[in-house]
Amino acid sequence: MHLTAMPGAGAPTGEGRSLASRYREVRSLTEALCATLVPEDFVIQAMPDVSPTKWHLAHVSWFFETFLLKPFLPSYRPIDPRYEYLFNSYYNTVGPQFSRPNRGHLSRPTVAEVFAYRAHVDDGMAALFELANGPEFADRVELGLNHEQQHQELLLTDIKFNLSVNPLRPVFQANPSSHSTPLPPQWVRFSGGIQSIGHDGNGFSFDNEGPRHEVLLAPFQMASRLVTNAEFLEFIADGGYERPELWLSAGRASAQTQGGEAPRYWERSDDGWQNFTLGGMQPVDLAAPVCHVSYYEADAFARWAGERLPTEQEWEHAASAQPIEGNFLESGAFHPGVARSTNGAAIHLSQLYGDVWEWTGSAYLPYPGFRPLDGNLGEYNGKFVVNQMVLRGGSCVTPRSHIRASYRNFFPPDARWQFTGIRLASDG
Repeated sequence: MHLTAMPGAGAPTGEGRSLASRYREVRSLTEALCATLVPEDFVIQAMPDVSPTKWHLAHVSWFFETFLLKPFLPSYRPIDPRYEYLFNSYYNTVGPQFSRPNRGHLSRPTVAEVFAYRAHVDDGMAALFELANGPEFADRVELGLNHEQQHQELLLTDIKFNLSVNPLRPVFQANPSSHSTPLPPQWVRFSGGIQSIGHDGNGFSFDNEGPRHEVLLAPFQMASRLVTNAEFLEFIADGGYERPELWLSAGRASAQTQGGEAPRYWERSDDGWQNFTLGGMQPVDLAAPVCHVSYYEADAFARWAGERLPTEQEWEHAASAQPIEGNFLESGAFHPGVARSTNGAAIHLSQLYGDVWEWTGSAYLPYPGFRPLDGNLGEYNGKFVVNQMVLRGGSCVTPRSHIRASYRNFFPPDARWQFTGIRLASDG
């Protein structure tokens, strides 16, 4: 996920003690997610778009060091000044960066040295919490914590890809698959009209979630649940990957280049389709949501089904009245689950949050009135609003406290290593 963040005007300031407690919780969870790895696992970078685990661990520490410790704690001294270059991601206003595609070349610093770096930054932050306060400080801490939560998700997403290329099919965490029957699909209708979209100013938000503004929506319908693996297999069996009338031109070229005949991590076997999970190779669960598909695959499936993908405005309008509940990182499953009825509702938008990021039919563009922020942190968002599509809702590796109805994720349309899936929509 490209990082696109900055607190909104309503970001909570909180007290130092509360922020310090949340800081410790978030930082501890990041390290806990790595508990099953061996040192060799921390250094792999199996493609340019993913990063080694130890780079994630160091980069989020670099963030606190660069944007909090250096400007707010005069007594702070870096453990190694060269880390400013190694673990800068794309902040050109801060300084040069080590090449992203070559992060897997960094055998040094060692994994142990990276953990020592984290501890050094944590010690500095503990001292800073005793001294600093005020809205600017609190806003930057909130930003740093949300930034690290983004990397918790990326950490698991990248670990999955990095382990998947190993013929031994390593198990990150034993997690037996469960197979059951999904809810029958239904349509949920929305009347449309003039609706307010964007963050409302209460609590933390990333800058790309605002300004809040009005949009005019035509009546529309959204599917009550995500598209399942069984439904996607029907698309495959009907020659979906070979039918050019279903595909955008760039999408067909992308599928041919990537050798596409199924979602990422799927493999044919004598026993049927298998897929690689963080629990190792498992049979494809027909009732679970299809996952690791590109925007192009999602769009082609929607055309095949005679429907379309929802716009991000439709998705947010539909989601704004629903509670944020679902299969998130905290469940420990790290894999999409089967749709189940909630709240006793006869017709309900299940799986709206968690399980898989849902592709929308909306290009990633700034909202009306958006202006990039001044200073180094302005590089979070403004320069990425091109050649990307918006996703909504979070996934099974997104922290629960990190998601909200206005959250805008975005990826290039050919990306498949993220936990991405499909919900259908139609005109009203």
